[in-house]
Amino acid sequence: MSPLSRREFVGAGIAAGAGLVIGFYLPHGQGSRQESFSPNAYLRITPDNKVTIVVARSEMGQGIRTALPMILAEELEADWKQIEIEQAGASTLFGDQTTGGSASIRTTWDPMRKAGAIAREMLISAAALTWGVPRSACAAENGRINHAATNRSLSYGELVTKAATLPIPSDVPLKQSKDYKIVGQRLARVDSPAKVKGEAVFGIDLRIPEMKYAVLSRCPVIGGKASSFDDKESKKITGVSYVGKIGDSAVAVVADSVWGAMEGRRVLNVTWDEGPNKDLNTAAVTASLKQAASKKAANLYSAGEPAKVSGRHISAEYSLPFMAHAPMEPGNCTAHFQGTKCELWAPTQVPQDCRDSVATAIGLDPDQVKVNVTLMGGGFGRRLEHDYAVEAALVSKAINGPVKVLWTRDDDMRSSTYRPASLHQLSAALDASGLPVGLTHRIIAPSISGQKGQPVPNGVDPDMPDEAGPVYGIPNYLIEYVQAETPVPLGWMRSVYALQAAFALESFIDELAVAAGKDPLKYRLQLLAKDQDLSYFTTTWHTARMRGVLQLAAEKSGWDKPLPAGRYRGVACFGCFASYMAEVVEITMENDQPRVHRVVAAVDCGQVVNPSILEQQIQGGIVYGLANALRAKITIEKGRVVQGNFDDYAPLRMDETPTVEVYAVPSAESPTGIGEPSVPPIAPALCNAIYTATKKRIRALPILS
Repeated sequence: MSPLSRREFVGAGIAAGAGLVIGFYLPHGQGSRQESFSPNAYLRITPDNKVTIVVARSEMGQGIRTALPMILAEELEADWKQIEIEQAGASTLFGDQTTGGSASIRTTWDPMRKAGAIAREMLISAAALTWGVPRSACAAENGRINHAATNRSLSYGELVTKAATLPIPSDVPLKQSKDYKIVGQRLARVDSPAKVKGEAVFGIDLRIPEMKYAVLSRCPVIGGKASSFDDKESKKITGVSYVGKIGDSAVAVVADSVWGAMEGRRVLNVTWDEGPNKDLNTAAVTASLKQAASKKAANLYSAGEPAKVSGRHISAEYSLPFMAHAPMEPGNCTAHFQGTKCELWAPTQVPQDCRDSVATAIGLDPDQVKVNVTLMGGGFGRRLEHDYAVEAALVSKAINGPVKVLWTRDDDMRSSTYRPASLHQLSAALDASGLPVGLTHRIIAPSISGQKGQPVPNGVDPDMPDEAGPVYGIPNYLIEYVQAETPVPLGWMRSVYALQAAFALESFIDELAVAAGKDPLKYRLQLLAKDQDLSYFTTTWHTARMRGVLQLAAEKSGWDKPLPAGRYRGVACFGCFASYMAEVVEITMENDQPRVHRVVAAVDCGQVVNPSILEQQIQGGIVYGLANALRAKITIEKGRVVQGNFDDYAPLRMDETPTVEVYAVPSAESPTGIGEPSVPPIAPALCNAIYTATKKRIRALPILS
């Protein structure tokens, strides 16, 4: 089974929608022998009144183990204090379980609501039958069914036996947002107490009996292989029990301790076949993008004929480097191969892909592989890959016992997948008032999906429809994509192409505002003044909603108020994953370098499930995006990744982190993506602030390169 692209996952989730709670029912028992009430795969209620909600998405710090249960609990009319959360492993019950593309809430909003509503209605029916009263006389509230006329009340636990015998309704009423009691509340995250106490089990924490540890020596050259190895010195290290090839490009060292495995690898002598990329460098990658720029482009968005309009012509070129995910928890997976079955404990965003890839690698059927999903210390898209799971299973099979494969920080930096490098060519024609009557944005970048062997229909990378859409209703507007090639391994990274498209477009819009002699915020509002619906693949972008977030960001940032001497502002907005985001950045310049003091972010993402989690997601995205904008750069020399740790690929430090204020546009629309939309506007907003301070335009990231 080949993994779905992020775009395909979102589409599949939406298409599956109603079927997720209608098609994936757990079987009922018979009458009084029913031990629990499980009307669908997401919910289980036992006679002792224990309410368990199953989460089929992976928790990597984004709060999904809290937000998804809140949706179901709202429709169930549950007592939130009674709720227990269960993490689903790889399963056939939930459709695609991929956690990515800012899709967890937006694609399971309706299924989770319906799951809760179905259970609620069945419990109401059970109570009505128990009391011999009309259903209309009964009401669900706070984990109980009440009959107001007689002041009777039964807990859900007392009703599960009868409810389990009833037919499952196919059409149930859903609550209106004005009646929500749980959704929209600042409920504490369910995973926080264990994390604060140090009791939470991340993948790297997991221990099972008789488990050994393995680290792998991988070819340092992209695409290289292991020709041979000499393990004589490795086997002298205390505790080392196995050294062997894993696939074509790596050699595993297994020991009783992490230190033993690392020491065994350190003295391992491997002869590498460096392959065709041994002379590859960053200059060659940059040259390949420039060369590809002249190729025929695929049309992403087209309005009017920008090539035929006249006016003052302005053009610019922007570029971005390869970037690494750099999650705080490096790659790891624990596997136990047992002949006819294999069990995994994996911090993964793709449990089903882990299952299927492992099954293929070790010669089992997928249903013989069990995947337990652990907490993750960050994912950012890196754990959409499953190389570490395959490695763990292969090593476990080789030693015929349980093993944890661990990646070091250097492994994670130098043997990873990377956000593609890209080149952006923009041009515009301005009318007499300085507004663009025509704009062209050409994106030149390798295709992640294409490199992984997935379809790229009509030359359009399947992620572009979520990540590179139009922001403004410019009458003559063209967005096009040229697929470049690179041997550097690519992977989806938080906001993917949206970060790139937004940096280029929103920096260029600022250039146009300067050329027109206009305030950059007011210039954008002029471009958004007319209510327009911009159709882009399967999404319709509304200029009114983008205008709304810009106005909210302007109001909350005090855009029209003077700043203290030495402070400067920049603004940017963008839409991706069906959400609208605007950000205002305040900086000072210290020793010719920017210091970010304040970021004001405004978002329109439909109904907010949990305002606290929303704020955390946006704050985290902005800090992540600032680190990318300031310092993130992966370079290649002699076929090798140069950067290896947080000294030369530095995250944002605590004393560099600005105050981040988050404001959401009130909305009763269905929720849209929130994990990634805060990342794209931060780089252009920062660069626009730097221009205001220095009159120097930054057209290449990172800023501090």
